[in-house]
Amino acid sequence: MSRLARPTNGRMIGGVCAALARRFGTSATTMRVIFVVSCLLPGPQFLLYIALWILFPSEEKTAQTAW
Repeated sequence: MSRLARPTNGRMIGGVCAALARRFGTSATTMRVIFVVSCLLPGPQFLLYIALWILFPSEEKTAQTAW
């Protein structure tokens, strides 16, 4: 499994779904559909998305700190 980081390519809004898809080995489209369907259920999905957007580092930042 790869490290959770928002990719610079292939992201639509914040890259959270793309990062989770990369982590779990699915496509980003599948993860986005799961997120949209989950929004039909009651709960704090948007707040969770924003929190993950803040918590997941960008791939650019993780590449810079690796050196």
